[in-house]
Amino acid sequence: MTIIFDIVPAKGSRMLMDGLPGVIHSADDFVVNSAGIVITETTIGHFSGYDPAGIPEFVRARKAAQYSTSIDDFARIMKEGNNGGYANNWLLADAKNNEIASLELGLKNVTLERTKDGYFVGSNFPVNEKLIREETDFDPKDMSISANARHVRWEQLMAENKGKIDVAAAQRFLADHYDTYTKKEEADERTLDGHIDLSARGSQPWEPPYGTAGAVQNKAADATMAARMSFTAAAGHACGKNFKAEEHLREHPEFNWEQGLLRDMDAFPWTTFESAK
Repeated sequence: MTIIFDIVPAKGSRMLMDGLPGVIHSADDFVVNSAGIVITETTIGHFSGYDPAGIPEFVRARKAAQYSTSIDDFARIMKEGNNGGYANNWLLADAKNNEIASLELGLKNVTLERTKDGYFVGSNFPVNEKLIREETDFDPKDMSISANARHVRWEQLMAENKGKIDVAAAQRFLADHYDTYTKKEEADERTLDGHIDLSARGSQPWEPPYGTAGAVQNKAADATMAARMSFTAAAGHACGKNFKAEEHLREHPEFNWEQGLLRDMDAFPWTTFESAK
């Protein structure tokens, strides 16, 4: 997902988003539209529940990106026909009104929180206690789980950097390698810059030990950038470490079935993208 799309539809808002060929929405879910709405999300971990009669997430996500001019618009569009498929915690900003929000969109439980003086963080952890009980098998007390460890780290960084968070700080956060469970600097599945391929634990049940997964690219923006439809992005790991397929397969031959499909993933510098005038 290393292509930046600048889309001018016949109706609705202009959209600047990252994505990949063949999709009608971002799929990676990072969008800035001309109404000043900024959209991203993380998937709710260990979630179950699906309504086959509902509207697919990619339809609702594209519609919300194109037609939302407020946080309320986004929440309304995403809730209409919600089928529970690809359940996410959507993190939103309205640059016009200096407001941010968190829309946790389960199937049975939907929660919208908003603030003009605070923050929201996300890393695949469910938030609402009722949603956790009724729609997931997630253990919020197991701090060895990647989502919990990353949640702890986000809270630490928010506290340590209160009042001084800018785009440069966001870029540093996305390159962070502090494991809050071991309390060590070691890139693995529990760090914000995820390196599951370096972890002897993997990220069960999703990825086995040394599974070829983790962070693949990064985006950051502030309110000024959002107002002019702009954001910064970096392909590959934000820390600058390159992933070499041949090297990984040599060290972990259990993944040789990926030979010919697995590709190198080099790290590239942060680059600013802006909607064409």
